[in-house]
Amino acid sequence: MRPSVLVIFIAFLLFTPSQAHLKSTESSFISILISSQGLDFIKNLLITKAISSLTPLQLPQIKKSVKIPFLGRVDIAFSNITIYHIDVSSSNIAPGDTGVAIIASGTTCNLSMNWHYSYNTWLVPVEISDSGTAQVQVEGMEVGLTLGLENREGSMKLSTKDCGCYVEDISIKLDGGASWLYQGVVDAFEEQIGSAVESTIAKKLKEGIVKLDSFLQALPKEIPVDDIASLNVTFVNDPLLSNSSIGFDINGLFTRANATTLPKYYQNLKRPVSCTDPSKMLGISLDEAVLDSASALYFNAEFMQWIVDKVPDQSLLNTAGWRFIVPQLYKKYPNDDMNMNISLSTPPVIKISPNNVDAIVYADLIIDVLESQEVIPVACISLVIHASGSVKIAGNNLAGSVKLNDFTMSLKWSKIGNLRMFLIQPVIWTLIETVFLPYVNVHLGKGFPLPIIHGFTVQNAEIICSYSKITVCSNVAYEDPQNLNQLSFHSYRNTVML
Repeated sequence: MRPSVLVIFIAFLLFTPSQAHLKSTESSFISILISSQGLDFIKNLLITKAISSLTPLQLPQIKKSVKIPFLGRVDIAFSNITIYHIDVSSSNIAPGDTGVAIIASGTTCNLSMNWHYSYNTWLVPVEISDSGTAQVQVEGMEVGLTLGLENREGSMKLSTKDCGCYVEDISIKLDGGASWLYQGVVDAFEEQIGSAVESTIAKKLKEGIVKLDSFLQALPKEIPVDDIASLNVTFVNDPLLSNSSIGFDINGLFTRANATTLPKYYQNLKRPVSCTDPSKMLGISLDEAVLDSASALYFNAEFMQWIVDKVPDQSLLNTAGWRFIVPQLYKKYPNDDMNMNISLSTPPVIKISPNNVDAIVYADLIIDVLESQEVIPVACISLVIHASGSVKIAGNNLAGSVKLNDFTMSLKWSKIGNLRMFLIQPVIWTLIETVFLPYVNVHLGKGFPLPIIHGFTVQNAEIICSYSKITVCSNVAYEDPQNLNQLSFHSYRNTVML
């Protein structure tokens, strides 16, 4: 079996929440829950993929010698035995304490094969032989598979706990030659053909699981976001299996791309994933610490510093535009161009509450004058910006935007004397609204990747904000990749191929 037989199942299971006991000291900050609706989706998709992967399926050749009255020993062989069609009438997927059971019942399959017989008799001194084709109908077949899932060093280990295929009834119809004479003989082969079907399908399923386990072990433990950051998608718990859902926990924090150092400690306020709409297939819960880790990482990478040299009202970047606001600036540097050097003094503070995401940004704004190719800092204003945000889904990314609520400002230092802050405040408001926030929203609008396997797409998502947590409840769609080797994690920057 090619890995695609079960890759749909595991690709969907790769990210879901667990409340099981931790196997390591590492905490989890992203949890995902596959609901009963999601399990039904997996089951139906799995059956479709399994059928396409199992057909056509070649069975081993069958040979047998039988004694026929008046003829003696007759050597009969069936070759080129091929399963070319499978139809599943009903199926079920059932998570439990021991694993995930997948059962396809009421299954029928059709086989084609070639037959050949030969014998010698004292009546005729030469070998007599005949050959033809046959059609085989298998009915009432049941295929059962139980998978074990466990966390092993941050990757998900897949194993076969039970696998079986059981044939209830089989009928054979021969065509060609004198086949009607030997229908009774061929009926004696029903048991052997049925056993061959059972053993071959079970063997292919087990082989597929071994390949699929290798696929899981090869999945990267980080999703690149950009050149600075990656999202840690290491498993930290064994899966939690109930009778109606499956869950996993992953680390979920932002880390420096290709870094070996661990991020700082974040408190894990573990809460179960909860979606208000029971029809949703998937629930992804992100702790506030995920956003805090992104905030701290980009701050420490000195990414939160900007030099503003172009604004919609370019007169604001010339001392002439400030002559009535800060007269001493224009007097000392008449008609000189200016820059605004904005840098955050601490990582943004993000708070998630019901139906809202708030942020507090502490920043320093340095006013630079450009004179004779020299950059001259003349004043520094400390800002405390209060903003509120909204969250949305962009493709498979969690994205958002912020808007200004209010800000306060104070003079940190000045080389041009005291500044009347109430006169400067409208200018700063304009700079925040027209320069700072649009720049930030461009990046927030791209978002960062949710832990979804390439090939799956989030659809009809609902976003729920609660205390210290964002939950994305959604359905999913699947588009079969042309090449299974391209199954990977979605990435904002690119796709990480395996």
